[in-house]
Amino acid sequence: MLWKGLPMLICATCAVERDQPVPDICPICADERQYVPEDGQQWLTLDELARTGRQTVLEQNEPGLFAVRTEPKVGIGQTAQLVVTPAGSLLWDPVGYVDDSGVESVLDHGSVIAIAASHPHMFGVQVEWSRRLGNVPVLVAEADRQWLGRSGPNVDYWSGTAAIADGLVLHQVGGHFPGSAVVHWAAGSNGKGVLLTGDSVFPNPDRRTVAFMRSYPNRLPLSGAVALRIAAQLEELEFDRIYGNFNNAIHSGAKDVLHRSAQRHAAWTRGDFDHLT
Repeated sequence: MLWKGLPMLICATCAVERDQPVPDICPICADERQYVPEDGQQWLTLDELARTGRQTVLEQNEPGLFAVRTEPKVGIGQTAQLVVTPAGSLLWDPVGYVDDSGVESVLDHGSVIAIAASHPHMFGVQVEWSRRLGNVPVLVAEADRQWLGRSGPNVDYWSGTAAIADGLVLHQVGGHFPGSAVVHWAAGSNGKGVLLTGDSVFPNPDRRTVAFMRSYPNRLPLSGAVALRIAAQLEELEFDRIYGNFNNAIHSGAKDVLHRSAQRHAAWTRGDFDHLT
């Protein structure tokens, strides 16, 4: 339900929008994958955020793909990705802030045909982005429906796979959340293919491996079996590059990196390397 006459509020910690009246504690942050700060819950409005001088910044990662971030960051501070195709654009992992100049910058690259997030931590202010971009569909994994904090007529639920445009497809892989998803963009990386992965498959700082975690801030790993399952699910796709949700990337050979990382993760969780500890 949309509460008429009441502004939506944004959790200061995860930057996910929520209809009023809001709960005492953000359910997303109270879950074991996230956290409530020691100084307690705080709810913000877009007007309050705007008064702090925030702005939306777009930078090109490669032809047809633009990183979208908020400066200074809001909440988790993810970097969204704008995938531009001849049929229209996908806004992926939308940030927790939106203003008129940000909307204009996004629309400078063409109309947006869908908004989607890899998982609930990345919902941001997705319904508000939709409203300002012309009420475009917001795609939410059915398996993660319970975490949706703000509803609306443009929210559509999906499972398994969902085609956004030709060569641009959502794939539900689970792991971090049951509905965790990736985007396969076939035209990316000069036609070699790109995966946008959120936290499902997380490019590590070494730029040679990826991680598989239930919680990143609280250091909860997924099992080896789940890591191998995710890798197997993505084996059928062709891709050479991976972008995570902070613009962290594996720039080449990403499919092999994913396979080797899943094997390494499974080996560590089996205890194969306990002699090193």
